[in-house]
Amino acid sequence: MTSVTLRPGAAGVIPSTARPSLIRHAFDLEARAEAALKVLLQRWSIPLLRIALGAVFAVFGILKAFPGVSPIEPLVVATWEKLSFGLVGGQTAMMLTAAMEVLAGLLIIVGAGFARVGLIVLAVTFVGILSPIVLLPQEVFAATGPTLTGQYIFKDAVLIAAALVVAGRVLRGPAPRV
Repeated sequence: MTSVTLRPGAAGVIPSTARPSLIRHAFDLEARAEAALKVLLQRWSIPLLRIALGAVFAVFGILKAFPGVSPIEPLVVATWEKLSFGLVGGQTAMMLTAAMEVLAGLLIIVGAGFARVGLIVLAVTFVGILSPIVLLPQEVFAATGPTLTGQYIFKDAVLIAAALVVAGRVLRGPAPRV
C-alpha cells in the first residue's frame, strides 16, 4: 500500500492550524447567546405568565367591586341574570364576579398548590366570561362583525390560552415525554 503525504494548502485540504472565520465565530456567539436566552426563558417565562395572568384577573376583579367603575358592568349583570334565571343580578352579580376574579387572580399569583385552586376558580369564571356569546348574542355581534363588547370577550381567548399554559406547568401528573 502506498501512502501519499498531503501538504497544507493542497486542493481540498484545510490546514489543522486554520482559525475559524469571523463569520463562523459570529454564528457561534449567536448560537451560544440564543441557547442562554432559551434557558432563561424556560426558567422564567411561565412563572411570569402566571403572575401576569393572576394580576390581570385581580385588577379587573377589583374594578368590578366598585359600582360604575368597570365598563363591562351591564354585561356582567345581564349575564348573571341569564345564568341564574333572574335570581342573581345587580350589585350582587358584580360582587360575586369581583370576588371570583380577585380570588382566582391572587391564588394564581401565589402559585404552588394555590395556583391549582385558582385555575379551577378561573375555569368557572371563563364560563361566565364566554357565556354572552350564546346568551346575549345581540350584545356581542352586529351586522358588521363583533361589537366592542364582543371584541372584549374574544380577546379572552388569549387569557384562556395563557391559563392553559400555566395549568400545564402547575398541575400534577407525569412529566411530558420529549
